[in-house]
Amino acid sequence: MAWWPIGASLFASSEGSGLFIGLAGTGAAGGIAVAGFEWNATYVLLALAWVFVPVYVSSGIVTMPEYLGRRFGGERIRTYLSVLSLLLSVFTKISTDLYSGALFVQVCLGWNLYLSTVLMLVVTALYTIAGGLAAVIYTDTLQTFVMIIGAVILTITAFNKIGGYSNLERVYNAAVPSKIIPNSTCHLPRPDAMHLFRDATTGDLPWPGMTLGLTILATWYWCTDQVIVQRSLSAKNLSHVKGASILAGYLKMLPFILIVLPGMISRALYPDSVGCVDPEECVRVCGAEVGCSNIAFPKLVIELMPSGLRGLMIAVMMAALMSSLTSIFNSSSTLFTMDIWKKYRPLATEKELLLVGRIVTVILVVVSVVWIPILQSANSGQLYVYIQSVTSYLAPPVTAVFTLAVFWKRTNEQGAFWGLMVGLVVGLCRMVLEFAFPPPRCGLPDSAPSVLRSVHYLHFAILLCGLTVVVVTTVSLLTPPPTHEQLLNLTWWTMTEEGQRDIPLQKISTVSHRSSQGSEPVRRAACGHVAGLCISGAGDCSSPRAAAGTRDSPSPRLPRVRETPSPRIPSVRESVFWSRFCCVNALLLVSINIFFYAYFA
Repeated sequence: MAWWPIGASLFASSEGSGLFIGLAGTGAAGGIAVAGFEWNATYVLLALAWVFVPVYVSSGIVTMPEYLGRRFGGERIRTYLSVLSLLLSVFTKISTDLYSGALFVQVCLGWNLYLSTVLMLVVTALYTIAGGLAAVIYTDTLQTFVMIIGAVILTITAFNKIGGYSNLERVYNAAVPSKIIPNSTCHLPRPDAMHLFRDATTGDLPWPGMTLGLTILATWYWCTDQVIVQRSLSAKNLSHVKGASILAGYLKMLPFILIVLPGMISRALYPDSVGCVDPEECVRVCGAEVGCSNIAFPKLVIELMPSGLRGLMIAVMMAALMSSLTSIFNSSSTLFTMDIWKKYRPLATEKELLLVGRIVTVILVVVSVVWIPILQSANSGQLYVYIQSVTSYLAPPVTAVFTLAVFWKRTNEQGAFWGLMVGLVVGLCRMVLEFAFPPPRCGLPDSAPSVLRSVHYLHFAILLCGLTVVVVTTVSLLTPPPTHEQLLNLTWWTMTEEGQRDIPLQKISTVSHRSSQGSEPVRRAACGHVAGLCISGAGDCSSPRAAAGTRDSPSPRLPRVRETPSPRIPSVRESVFWSRFCCVNALLLVSINIFFYAYFA
């Protein structure tokens, strides 16, 4: 596919209704600092196109767990990562998108929250089941334009209501609800609301966490997440991947203006509802005792827009919801069928895989709906903070292992596995503590352990990633190194090597004579990935499946087995002109991004 629909799809997939509700809500509660989550993506998107995708193309993989399976051999890391991806889909993606989309419909139309959820699931399922990845990407492209147009109209209307940007700081600082909690300050807007970088210890979004910690989370999302990488790997060539990342980077600059600032305006205009702190008042307004900042965006739509445009904005939110959900449903079903189901049923037919994928999607949705009440009252009622905090507890070990797998050839299976296990245990302990001791309501004492409040979740992400790196490094150095064949075309330093070699590839078959590492040598055609050409007549390197050999057969002489088709980039070769053109545009994007950071710091 071309660069522009992929770039639009990358943006739309990350800007689901959860982000509309969550970004605007956190903007209403704390000011502009949350925009850093969007702007930080610029650098990681460029790393995806210039660093990670070339390695993935070279290795010829379909899913992210498959990459680790080929890089390290064995099956336990691949299975663990598949299960973790499905869990993160439930806790941070499907449930949050369903809740936020249903909340929007509830506020706008007055419908029951769960009735709204069921309605959106039905509409989304109809075309998710009917179409594949290409249908999802082109749908994303159309919805991106609908989302942007609707948000632009709302932003202009909101700024006109307060008299322009110059008045924003004044009206926001004056947004105090009429019902307050005596002897407390939680009803007051933050004094640093217009600052992007905040105090490292007392800030709600401290600057060390918003730089290093956020980069760790963003690397997991943009460079190792199946939803995102699947889109980049469907590009025509590497230049289109770079163009898509650059376009997505530019588009990620927009939510600050179109979502965060309108959220602040919503609190300024409706402090009694959006900025409520009294539990009884909050329950009356939005049904949650901990606060109602999540309704900031829907409230603007209801109060400011005329009937016709209000309908347009409902369409925008439905489009955002379906864009995100279709992406997750499509990728989760692929992940389960290719990395879990097919491993235990290697001879499964295409019809069986399709049925299993749909059943898994239904199960994920049911679990997500059950989780919604817990999500609703978590993290002081701020949906976006909930998403980022859960990600901080589970994603950093994955970021560490992928980064070491790509850049450090000495990393082996034992080190990666135990690094993931230690990181998972520590992250789950923190997550359990977070749900056991939620932030207290306004005016109540905080009974949480001091370590829980003194270590911000973004700082915890840094510590957890560092701990994982130490464990992976230590165990890898104490155990045998991977063979050269296990590294060929699978790391940044070895992806351009040539020669006929036996590469241990991850097998899906679980027959009894499988080797102890879950892999066995398979003869591979010799390919020069820099030139993108085969130098052997043993196969067609334009297909990574041909290059990778047969995965389902124990015999290297058998013909290739047909698998579920997945769009692939033929090689890492690209035109010199377009390569330089993309580099110049990337530098321009980074310059604009740095200017915005400096201006609002």
